[in-house]
Amino acid sequence: MISLKIADVKAFMSSLLIHETFDNFLLVELDIATFNNFHISGYLNKNFYSTDELELLEDREYSKWSEVKSVAVNLIKGKKTPLSFKVVFLLSKQNIEKILSRGNLNFRLEEINGLFLNMKFENGELRLITGTSLKTFSLDKSLENEWDANMKSFLKHYEIAFEEE
Repeated sequence: MISLKIADVKAFMSSLLIHETFDNFLLVELDIATFNNFHISGYLNKNFYSTDELELLEDREYSKWSEVKSVAVNLIKGKKTPLSFKVVFLLSKQNIEKILSRGNLNFRLEEINGLFLNMKFENGELRLITGTSLKTFSLDKSLENEWDANMKSFLKHYEIAFEEE
């Protein structure tokens, strides 16, 4: 787990809300405090979908950020900056498999609950905190370290400046 303070909040928000930088992350939850407090669960209501639509979801449990982003934009846009917001992203199973393969790690997909990216904006500051959740206890930190390194590389690739705390 690492904590990263974003150097340029405005540029980051552009990456989050306008560009496609985070579109393939899965949304676990979103909380926004403006004139009201808004909470969005990214958990998919599978009863809403037809059988054909369910097949297209590829066994996902959560919405992709790209599917919810426009709602977030509508809640955040305006003349005033939100008081705060929190986003919890989850890495897709396909991307977890890529991390396992690239890092040559001794974990199986079935052993992993998720690799998370938490975003917290408050008092004009934005922090990203990575998280790793395993289904069983392990002293092996190789997955956590690989996820942390991957996240820093991801941010550098998209020219998102940060300071590690």
